[in-house]
Amino acid sequence: MSKLYLVPTPIGNLEDMTLRAIRILKEVDYILAEDTRTSGFLLKHFEIETKMFSHHQFNEHKAVEHIADKIKNGQSYALISDAGTPSISDPGFLLVKTCIEIGVAVECLPGATAFVPALAVSGLPSDRFCFEGFLPPKKGRNKKIKALIDEERTMIFYESPYRLLKTLDLFIEFFGENRNASVSREISKLHEENIQGTLKELHTHFSAKTIKGEIVIVVSGINQ
Repeated sequence: MSKLYLVPTPIGNLEDMTLRAIRILKEVDYILAEDTRTSGFLLKHFEIETKMFSHHQFNEHKAVEHIADKIKNGQSYALISDAGTPSISDPGFLLVKTCIEIGVAVECLPGATAFVPALAVSGLPSDRFCFEGFLPPKKGRNKKIKALIDEERTMIFYESPYRLLKTLDLFIEFFGENRNASVSREISKLHEENIQGTLKELHTHFSAKTIKGEIVIVVSGINQ
């Protein structure tokens, strides 16, 4: 069982946790968590007592070689993020890369990822799409969006509730106010909301309310 497991955790509803994920988290030697306080509630809920260590973007570079060596020498680790699948807009890429480079087995369990349900309910073509994750917070933001003006595939972005309206403003500027899009928030939670329409209609809708929860924005490609 000497292996690195990437274990998805619920993005909202705890019932989205899989039986396999619970078993793996109980069986491994150690759990690496993005935020041990957040993950502590999850582990307590499922009666998982495995020892947990912090693994986040600020200590990831220093820790990956040490962890990979531990796994190569017979220990098993599970990596979890605060919500969703590790390494998808969350820490994990460097550890996976290092493990592969030194011959350590890596296995990713299927599970919660916010952009998949957001894409599925968007009503936009889902046969070809590009996942852009979070846009740069300041520097390079406009340049990144400008580079996507002629993108023909459906585009998927993550955004915080505090920057949603500003991002929609930029999308309107570069893509045009009549470009079709969808905004999903609070996915799998009690107050989940999925709104489809033009970028202008979405901006009008969210300008009239208090915006809460993590956001997924799905935007149609140029010829869709």
